[in-house]
Amino acid sequence: MEENSNKELLNEEMTHSSFWANIFKRPNKQSELISIFSSLIPFKVLSKKEFSLLLSFVHNRNYVPGEYIFYQNDPGIGFYVILEGNVIIQRKVNESITNTISRLSKGDFFGELALSDNHKRTGSALATDNCRIAVIFKQDLDDFISKFPKKGVKILEGFNHIIAIRLRKLNDEVLALQDKLNNYKESNYESGDKENISAH
Repeated sequence: MEENSNKELLNEEMTHSSFWANIFKRPNKQSELISIFSSLIPFKVLSKKEFSLLLSFVHNRNYVPGEYIFYQNDPGIGFYVILEGNVIIQRKVNESITNTISRLSKGDFFGELALSDNHKRTGSALATDNCRIAVIFKQDLDDFISKFPKKGVKILEGFNHIIAIRLRKLNDEVLALQDKLNNYKESNYESGDKENISAH
């Protein structure tokens, strides 16, 4: 009895394991997938036929809370869209410091830099709860672009536009942080001057 119970427990754990369950299974919520992907700027240029072909390249992957989708410095192999759940993007500064640089939810996407270059991942992506994520591998998208070069150029332009927007936003955040730092230094400097004057 105990042996059968252990086997049942093992089978149940394997069933719920994110490693074994639904690895790159084709998405079954097609209407939801169409809705999310058709709202993304790079894919709005596609005809129904082209869009249908693109969706045939999409794979579905389930993640459990605390599971990494990819790690910093991993090779960039695909583009990810959140269909369900929440993801944080982290960047490890050193062995003791890891910063959260972005929090993403349903309809958000990440990993698009992998589509324009072959650089390693600049951060890690971590599922914070049960997630269902669609992925298009770079090789599949490259094949699609080869088949539809004119639309492919439009898709890449769309991704480059998004990357440019994100870089501008990041630049604005850096400048805002720099302003806060300068104001903090000035405030401390003025406070120090007042204390020196009071002391005299």
